[in-house]
Amino acid sequence: MDTFTPDPRRWWALAALVASMLTLGFDMTILNVALPTMAADLGATTGEQQWMADAYVVVFAALMLPAGLLGDRFGRRRMLVVGLGVFLAASLAGAMAGDVNWVVAARALMGVGGALVTPLALSVLPSLFGADERTKAVGIISAASALGLPLGPIMGGWLLNHFWWGSVFLINVPMAAIGIAACVLLLPETRDPASPKVDTVSTALTATGLGALIYAIIEAPTRGWGDALVLGMLAAAVALLTALVLRERRQSRPMLDMSLLAHRGFLFNTLAATLVMFVLSGLLFVLPPYLQAVLGNDALGTGVRLLPMMGGLLVASRLAPQVVTRFGARATVSAGLVVLAFAAFLGSRTTTGSGYGFTALWLSVTGLGFGLSLIPAMNGALGALPRDRAGSGSGLLMTLRQVGGAIGIALLGSLLAGTFRDRLDVSGLPAQAADTAGDSVVAAHLVAAKTGSADLLASANSAYVHGMGVILMVCGAAALVAALLAAAFLPGPGKTDETAGTPDMAPQPADA
Repeated sequence: MDTFTPDPRRWWALAALVASMLTLGFDMTILNVALPTMAADLGATTGEQQWMADAYVVVFAALMLPAGLLGDRFGRRRMLVVGLGVFLAASLAGAMAGDVNWVVAARALMGVGGALVTPLALSVLPSLFGADERTKAVGIISAASALGLPLGPIMGGWLLNHFWWGSVFLINVPMAAIGIAACVLLLPETRDPASPKVDTVSTALTATGLGALIYAIIEAPTRGWGDALVLGMLAAAVALLTALVLRERRQSRPMLDMSLLAHRGFLFNTLAATLVMFVLSGLLFVLPPYLQAVLGNDALGTGVRLLPMMGGLLVASRLAPQVVTRFGARATVSAGLVVLAFAAFLGSRTTTGSGYGFTALWLSVTGLGFGLSLIPAMNGALGALPRDRAGSGSGLLMTLRQVGGAIGIALLGSLLAGTFRDRLDVSGLPAQAADTAGDSVVAAHLVAAKTGSADLLASANSAYVHGMGVILMVCGAAALVAALLAAAFLPGPGKTDETAGTPDMAPQPADA
């Protein structure tokens, strides 16, 4: 593919892909800032907020591999346009939704569109650029996707200050429309008829298995871990995901190539990257209510106050390649995870009287730990594989990362919900008001405002900060375990380190 004459419109075509990736990038964080406002307007419990966040991630993770294969077989431009069209329609539906269930359904449909866009936007690049320009193009599209992370909270906050919560969905419509027009006009059609066929059974097993697991984790705090439905869902998840692994192991050309996990460098780098996403997704779920409800910031102020973490991440993304060159990937990943653990343990000391300065400090260190651990782990995972398996390895790695993110939101959100409800003092309140107040810190603030109870307000803030501290302790422990595993089992300086900067690796940090 590197011998063809490059299309003179290729940089315009890249702009179309950048618009698509930027839309997806800030959509992944824009909802986190909107959740407290949506919870107040829609009366959403913590569990329902988890579903609003997780519906997108579960569908996205389940469909990313088959979506990439559909593009290979039926045309990447065609499926990219379809994906953007689905994303546009789902965003419209989300903006017009009148209750929580419709929002969850719209988010799930947005996950379908996102799953089509993400792998195909990267797979189109080889048809546009020769080898000499491809690394630069990959860097641009990666930067666009990464830029969406800090833009999301700020844009979401500004929209919520000026419009209703549906505007965080509506902003996707013009962006997606521009992406569709640019793709139709500027992108050449490419396909790979030799790619593996989409396995509908494996796709169904992935989606239903993940869905059952997430459902059980989210419902457990309310129903109890011993509840028949929760236990049944957990058993179903184990059975479905086991069936998926067994089926894929028997395929001559599997869609989800589990044999890649036999490569030690790939396995432990992937584990590190997945645990980092577990921590990141959980943190982005629990932080906005603290900044908005407990510290009393408006939506825009909340978005701006998340910037120290993004700033630390951007600094680390520039530092990571130099640190890897000097000390090796194993040392860098391990050190990054230790920094992440330290930041989480420091953050767990937050009290209701700490103020934002202390929070900004540990958020900055958190971002630094994320960048130092995630980027070398991603590069190291794919650098451990033979070149001809980089594509399937990339798909498996991105899928496992998304699964880590979904489980992070579900598990840490559920732990927060249970801890908050247990610590909240609702004595003296009518039964219905007490039950409503226990749903979330936002609900407790609304009940306190209606009843004029200063004690309930103070108890809600104290209970939420305590719950956030517990979450951060769990995050710190997870990061510390990952650091020990990385130090013990990642390959030493060698092939992984030598290939850390190759073009094959470059796209991977983009959706971090």
